[in-house]
Amino acid sequence: MKKTIFIGAFTALFFVQCEKKTDPFLIQQGVIGDLTKEIQMKQVDSLFANDSIVKLNPIKDAIGTQGEVEIYEKGGAKLLLLSPEDESDPNAVITNVQIFDNRYKTKKGLHKGSTFKDVKANYTIANIETTISAVVIFLEGSDVFLTIDKKELPENLRYNPGVKIEASQIPNDASFKYFMVGWESIKE
Repeated sequence: MKKTIFIGAFTALFFVQCEKKTDPFLIQQGVIGDLTKEIQMKQVDSLFANDSIVKLNPIKDAIGTQGEVEIYEKGGAKLLLLSPEDESDPNAVITNVQIFDNRYKTKKGLHKGSTFKDVKANYTIANIETTISAVVIFLEGSDVFLTIDKKELPENLRYNPGVKIEASQIPNDASFKYFMVGWESIKE
């Protein structure tokens, strides 16, 4: 009898120790903590039940969460901005996530407060696109993309929206204006 109780207790302890806990701030391919690219907007309320959800464009008579929402910790810290593929559809999946909190990090430690030097040291840049007021940097093999304000660039690169900007022209200490994750929608 004692042997059976001991084996049962040991087995239970083993399974409790082996339970893998998800890092709620880890950014991986297709995943940010418990948020995945398959999550529908109507599921956001239950996924962030311990946080505050602010609907940016409340839709009259909407059932569940629809449209863009901001996620805040109960203490008031702004965490995320979630943007769905279709603002009027509660079944729409999230296609863009803007990250505001530095605790959200990739496995290589990249976060909102990082600099371009951290990007160059840990990632291969897939593409750099120039807009009127910023450059958007896409990372190879990652859902993360970054926006750097042109004010961070040398003077000769700031005012020509058609200029092709290379990674070598972006200063190491350039900070991110936006730290984003983009997921393509999954069509059935």
